[in-house]
Amino acid sequence: MWQPACKLEQLKARAELYALVRDFFARRQVLEVETPLISRASATDPMLDSVSLNLSAGDAVGPRPFYLNTSPEFPMKRLLAAGSGPIYQICKSFRDGENGRRHNPEFTMLEWYRPGFDLEQLMDEVEQLVLGVLQCSPATRRSYRNAFVEITGIDPFSVSDAALSDLARERAAYNGPVLSRDENLDLLLSVLIEPELGKQGPEFVYHYPASQAALAKVGETADGYAIAERFELYIEGLEIANGYFELTDAREQHKRFKEDNQQRVKLGKPEITIDRFLLDALAAGMPSSAGVALGLDRLLMLRSKLSRIQDVLAFPIERS
Repeated sequence: MWQPACKLEQLKARAELYALVRDFFARRQVLEVETPLISRASATDPMLDSVSLNLSAGDAVGPRPFYLNTSPEFPMKRLLAAGSGPIYQICKSFRDGENGRRHNPEFTMLEWYRPGFDLEQLMDEVEQLVLGVLQCSPATRRSYRNAFVEITGIDPFSVSDAALSDLARERAAYNGPVLSRDENLDLLLSVLIEPELGKQGPEFVYHYPASQAALAKVGETADGYAIAERFELYIEGLEIANGYFELTDAREQHKRFKEDNQQRVKLGKPEITIDRFLLDALAAGMPSSAGVALGLDRLLMLRSKLSRIQDVLAFPIERS
């Protein structure tokens, strides 16, 4: 099967999409940048599996471990700290173990950062981009908490761990090993909530539990529950984008990296090399920024009204 998996019209549609994206940012004076796909460090997120490789790097040390990036986030933040101003990038990213109707281990990411923006301003800009690409209805917004209450009837911040486990068994048909609180929340989100999101057009879900902050700042609700200053965008039940009001505290970021690696060990996964360059950049002073990663393959699927990622890729993993 040497032929491309997608039709010629999809190759043209991808080129048109990239032209739209570049024009969108050119009109807003956001600089297009390029950063390495290979690095000595990678994302420590326990739910992500990096692709590793060994390179001699042309020196006498011999082969050393490197990673293919799961996203361009870390080097782009180093550019922000160096004074780049607003930046975006279209690039390949890699995640091991992700393959299916909506996933391919190699995929195309659009990522951009807006110094001086808050989460609301970034959601506005993401909406403007998506509306221009899809010619769809305006986006709606719903907090993570409200999505859970309205769809499942439970408050994800106040519900007990036992009640969460019961709900996972009863309504998500889960019968495996005991899950953590966040694992139960993620299971319920994927099985019960995500299929209901974005049915009438783009829908933002924002203010996740603080335990799911990743690289976002943490705030709190009016009644005192800690929340992550982040959002995800869904269209027709498909996650399209993941945005943060970015964490800029180097010490807090180092703490989260170490906690991630501890969790990885508990899950039987290898520890990931911590990105010291990023920590040094944060310590030097990264400006207050909001940033977002958007899956261009998935956006192209929606624009082309296709349901499988393989239908918009020239050579998915099965043919690469």
